[in-house]
Amino acid sequence: MAVSGLVMLGYLVAHVAGNLKVFFGPEEFNAYGHWLRVMGAPVLHHEWGLWLVRVALLAAVAAHAVSAYQLSRRDLRARPTAYVHRRKGATYATRTMRWGGVILALFIVWHILDLTTGTVHAGGFEAGKPYQNVVDTFSTWYGNVIYLVAMLAVGLHVRHGFWSAAQTLGVGSARRERLLRALADLLALTLTAGFVSVPVAVMTGLVN
Repeated sequence: MAVSGLVMLGYLVAHVAGNLKVFFGPEEFNAYGHWLRVMGAPVLHHEWGLWLVRVALLAAVAAHAVSAYQLSRRDLRARPTAYVHRRKGATYATRTMRWGGVILALFIVWHILDLTTGTVHAGGFEAGKPYQNVVDTFSTWYGNVIYLVAMLAVGLHVRHGFWSAAQTLGVGSARRERLLRALADLLALTLTAGFVSVPVAVMTGLVN
């Protein structure tokens, strides 16, 4: 659970950095989209590097989902009767990790169908022109709602997940508790703000 989560976290950091290139205009953002398909060239064939990343991410998502299921079953076996009172100190992020994971899984499917294959894309999907496709998506109210809800789920998931991963991997301790929680808050806030800034920029006309 911890290792697969950190793999996906690393991807999120790289992904939000790439997304922010949209603020530099269509030429640079479209060039970034093209680079993703030729990265590793000339050693790798066209899109091979991108597919290696996709396969690694798919493996991480699958491992994370299986781990979540296994841990959930273990918790139920350990305590088949629910607590009468909510456990003290359980944060909102902690209590919503499971549903947050479900929301993100559904969002990933929608996101791929929207901006990768163009299957559910609003307007005319243009292969090789991610800037125009992003503007199309965030020019619809439902595209914004789906994305914003998913990014809030990302923030909550990262906030609790980062701290939990540190505990699982033996990095956490009583002395580092405050620092790790502060890092988790900062990371979650930065990622959420970075992702949310794109649809907000389209809605306000900053990106058009």
